[in-house]
Amino acid sequence: MTAARPDVATDPREMDQALASANLLLDTDPLAALAATDALLATAPGLPQAELLAGQALRRLGRSGDALQRLDALAARHPRVPAVTWELANAASDHGDHPAAIQALQRLTEQLPAVPGGWFMLGRELRAVGRDADAWRADLSGVNAATNDPELLKAALAMSQGQLADAAAQLQARLARDGNDPPAIRLLGETLWRRGDMSEAIAAVERAVAMAPGFDLAREFLIRLLMQSNRLTDALVHAEALQGSPLQAPGHRLILASVLVRLGEQERARALYEGLLAAAPAQPLVWQNLGHVLKTLGVQADAVHAYRQAVTHQPTLGEAWWSLANLKTVKLTAGDIATMNAALGSLTGQDDAPAEDIFHLHFSLGKAHEDAGNAAAAFRHYSEGNRRRRAMIRHDADAFSAEISDTIAGLTAPLLATSGGCPARDPIFIVGLPRSGSTLIEQILASHSHVEGTMELPEMMMIGSRLQARIDDGEFANQAAMLASLTPADRRRLGEEYLDRTRVHRKTDRPLFIDKMPNNWQHAGLIKLILPNATIIDARRHPMGCCFSAWKQHFARGQSFSYDLVDVGRYYRDYVRMMAHIEAVMPGAVHRVIYEQMVVDTETQVTRLLEAVGVDFEPACLTFWQTDRAVRTASSEQVRQPIFTDGVDHWKRFADWLGPLADTLGDVSSAYPAVPPSLRAI
Repeated sequence: MTAARPDVATDPREMDQALASANLLLDTDPLAALAATDALLATAPGLPQAELLAGQALRRLGRSGDALQRLDALAARHPRVPAVTWELANAASDHGDHPAAIQALQRLTEQLPAVPGGWFMLGRELRAVGRDADAWRADLSGVNAATNDPELLKAALAMSQGQLADAAAQLQARLARDGNDPPAIRLLGETLWRRGDMSEAIAAVERAVAMAPGFDLAREFLIRLLMQSNRLTDALVHAEALQGSPLQAPGHRLILASVLVRLGEQERARALYEGLLAAAPAQPLVWQNLGHVLKTLGVQADAVHAYRQAVTHQPTLGEAWWSLANLKTVKLTAGDIATMNAALGSLTGQDDAPAEDIFHLHFSLGKAHEDAGNAAAAFRHYSEGNRRRRAMIRHDADAFSAEISDTIAGLTAPLLATSGGCPARDPIFIVGLPRSGSTLIEQILASHSHVEGTMELPEMMMIGSRLQARIDDGEFANQAAMLASLTPADRRRLGEEYLDRTRVHRKTDRPLFIDKMPNNWQHAGLIKLILPNATIIDARRHPMGCCFSAWKQHFARGQSFSYDLVDVGRYYRDYVRMMAHIEAVMPGAVHRVIYEQMVVDTETQVTRLLEAVGVDFEPACLTFWQTDRAVRTASSEQVRQPIFTDGVDHWKRFADWLGPLADTLGDVSSAYPAVPPSLRAI
């Protein structure tokens, strides 16, 4: 179809009107726009505005070669007009002439360095010809230019003030005009994350990084989101890519090290930390992180040195003090107590004092005084540390107990007897409370040639939380309805999902592996539904000793119930109630290990444990402390020694202050190790 030739404009006003009309046709009818500009050029040859519109129309018609020819000639006559240079770059890019596009964009970014779009397009073109380092720098320049964008600043302010819907609307409107805007997309991703839309947030930030691979801040944020979602292999890909940044920031190596730690790659993380410290020793947080890795690897002397270096450089660094105190085989000195008291004194009264440092120092002083035999001072500091930590977290004991009751009601014998789920017998779940002897059981089992120890894996908790969300969102009335809705195929798919997600933590070809997440007792029934052949080991310790030990232990994450004596007592009762129900509706589904029996009759208990797992006895399981493996929990040093009985009745030294715990536990304590009748009802 040939567009009708419009009337030819002859005076400047008519030409301006004709140009405006042609411009309006560009997006709706580029062929008509081209005809209009050609008509103008017939009467006003070389008219720059018309030549520019003609080039734009040709691009929209897919005639990039013709557009490039005309725009190249126009740019030669008008090299300082950014609009011409921009169109020339786009025409060259469309035509696949990357060198020409790069030349135009380099000229454009010299003319308009504060316009991000030119830099990002330059990055894409440079990457197309293999100049990755230059492309990365172009992306970084684009990000820098965007920091002064008024629209982005307005949206960022709305987001920071909690006006998330307004911020999202502003950014979506901007992206509707131009979707090739990595800073806006990354900011939208953060807005979605703050709103709780994790999957959408990740998708947005992934898109920003795909558009501008040199957008370091976006990639760093993406790694953070992926780690929060436990997508560790994906996080590792991006953390390793970040090492190619021309900025060579030490923070990039710290990010990689943190991902490696989560993946269990402790030696690689150690090398990164040691390299950073060799270059700049005065980094207390890096010393602390190195200490964590060395502790996990069992290099205790080096771990102690690292933690002491951390507190030497920063005496108020509470986590480093606690990490040192938390090496159960290390005792802090009177000098350490004096230094920690001075650090605590320097923080007290400061409005901006880090709360984490203060409560960590109280826990550390509690441990130091406990080791020194001063129970009263120890309890005072433990109480203050717990009080401060409890104020920072959310834990609703009533709501938790109600959720356990709902789960118990849904786990009926007929349901658990139905077939379905993934038949693999790979996982061994060690469940119970923290500080119940679970790390000891893990170390014993991991000393067997058929069993691999991993760590406290979050995957089953994530699956359980996702199913619980379907109830919370109103899809199902309760656990009974939700569990009954799972078909055999659904259950198999969930079991296979668990195995797929945990595979990244398996470093050997041993057929069985351990998941030591203690909180999985909440999902014991779910485990049997989706992995019916998995082994569940219930690690149980005297409730007074177990709960007190958990209460005086500050955990790096989770265990929100443990910072109040009443809360931890109620949690223990809920745990016993759930496990009693599982035993009643599915007898023999769980093998229980009583900690006090394990320490006094180890060989018998180990033999029974191995029988429950379905493996032959191996002597190495009795000399478990000789097994060289990474251990990340609070008992990491204790399991590298033969069993000792000192901790069994340790709580009795503090009995005078444990009345609230004893009252809460009630008959579950007096009946131990039996289950009291009050918790045996189905």
